[in-house]
Amino acid sequence: MPKANWTLKDDIREYWTSRAATFDLSPGHEIFGDDERRAWHALIERHLGAGGGRKALDLASGTGVISRLLCENGFAVTGLDFSEAMIEQARLKAAKHSLDATYVLGDAEETRLPDDAFDVIMTRHLVWTLPDPGTAFADWFRVLKPGGRVLIVDADTTARSMTSRLLQRLAAVLKRFARPSPTPGMDIEVHNRIVSQVHFSGGARAEDVAALLAGAGFETVVIDRDHGRIRRAQGRHMPLHQRLGRASQDRYAILATKPAAIPAAIDARSGQHAA
Repeated sequence: MPKANWTLKDDIREYWTSRAATFDLSPGHEIFGDDERRAWHALIERHLGAGGGRKALDLASGTGVISRLLCENGFAVTGLDFSEAMIEQARLKAAKHSLDATYVLGDAEETRLPDDAFDVIMTRHLVWTLPDPGTAFADWFRVLKPGGRVLIVDADTTARSMTSRLLQRLAAVLKRFARPSPTPGMDIEVHNRIVSQVHFSGGARAEDVAALLAGAGFETVVIDRDHGRIRRAQGRHMPLHQRLGRASQDRYAILATKPAAIPAAIDARSGQHAA
């Protein structure tokens, strides 16, 4: 049971802290092959372009997997995470690979970073955990430079079609006969308690995420479901039941752009004033 005065965000922070030491042991978290790394590089370049030294913010940076990819694509990276243990793992990885990345402790819904500070923002598997994504997206809008881009990689794990439901049922049956392989460091009770309270407790539908981004002032919001290369590369390191479970999910990337000229209404809403 949660402690007295314990909040949802305390649960989220401590849950990810408890997983920091073993997070990179799981396929789908760390990258285990060059084929997957190339697929991620292609996704980043397709939506964000070559880094060229531009400033990138990796939100909920965890152990620095996405930070490393962004650095390899030529970005100067700042990673922000809620968990000191995750940041420590990311710093060790950055030092090991001589990456142009720095890390700060912070809340992805209220980063407290300067206005107009970053050319791009990227997140992976963050949005589904946000208690208030509307507030978060408004803050991301604020810290991006005019014309800056945000790339969200996430998934709707709720089976909505007959095919998805069949795949989930088959995955559940096969899992019963598979060798036990619990996710390292995962407390399922805490995980389920968090999921039941976040904004997307019924599943992070890509269209709902896109609508919230538009509501925060972003434009040219594009949903990209072309994740076959990444999924196949990850699947080579997963048991069959996990591959089927993932195949039942809607895994997507969403690209959104901050307008080069900010409309007055949005400027006033964010507390900024046009010159």
